[in-house]
Amino acid sequence: MILSVAAIAVGFALDLLLGDPRKIPHPVVLMGKLIAALEKLFRRLFPKTPGGEKAAGGVLWVIVAGVSFAVPFFLLRLCGLISPWLRFAVESIMCWQILAVRDLKAESMKVYDALKSGDIGRSRRAVAMIVGRDTEALDDAAVTRAAVETVAENTSDGVVSPLLFLAVGGAPLGFFLKAVNTMDSMLGYVEPPYKDIGLIPARADDVCNFIPARAAAVFMLAAGAMQRLDVKNGVRIFRRDRYNHASPNSAQTESVCAGLLGVRLGGDASYHGVLHKKKFIGDALREIEHEDIPRACRLLYGTAALTLIFSCAVRCFTARL
Repeated sequence: MILSVAAIAVGFALDLLLGDPRKIPHPVVLMGKLIAALEKLFRRLFPKTPGGEKAAGGVLWVIVAGVSFAVPFFLLRLCGLISPWLRFAVESIMCWQILAVRDLKAESMKVYDALKSGDIGRSRRAVAMIVGRDTEALDDAAVTRAAVETVAENTSDGVVSPLLFLAVGGAPLGFFLKAVNTMDSMLGYVEPPYKDIGLIPARADDVCNFIPARAAAVFMLAAGAMQRLDVKNGVRIFRRDRYNHASPNSAQTESVCAGLLGVRLGGDASYHGVLHKKKFIGDALREIEHEDIPRACRLLYGTAALTLIFSCAVRCFTARL
């Protein structure tokens, strides 16, 4: 039990200290290759109709999610038969690979540094690395807003949700979630050619992140209180705007962040050359500014710390079962 809890804490610490482990093979890269290969195969095997492509997406989802859970599960079982300490070491590395606190901050701060330099072209290129929208026409405020939105949304998807899945099922369930998120990011678009094949991956991502997104909003409000931000406004905007997004989950933390900072997020955005009408999140009590990016990062770290404490407590409980 102690080693199971410690693996999460050690993985979290390694992520904060070292960031994404790029010098060792990353399972998410392998997931991406498997998804791409299966997509190419199933587009040939299944009928080229809406129903056929939806079925292809469903089969693809089952295979990728199943493999992503089974491989670490049986690897850890094997390590445990050899030595509990070997299992602990391997699971710690797995937890490190699953989390992305440091890299989320680092990539968003690259946008901040570019904005502070006054180079709008560099700023657009930096934010393009962390958002899915078209960035070529974004002005200074839009780049800043996109970076803050990404930190707020990914505090849930990249930090809180993985920690909660680790708490319930250890590294195997954590990698299951990473597979779900990766399939959504690669296939979950409403435009052709992904509209049908990406339907089940997108819906599955919504389901898996439904509870974690709402837990993340609560943890972020608590982090905002610790940082003496406007919690009353954070709660107000959360209650009013938490569904102002096409996804049922994305605006949960975005609304809290907007309320705590007193800025307005959201609004229309272009994806792959198609303009999408999007509702605003929050009230513009003041104009958004560059410093809101590091403020959002401080919220990220505070939320992550609170979630870690909660997750270790949950893991202690589940390890007894």
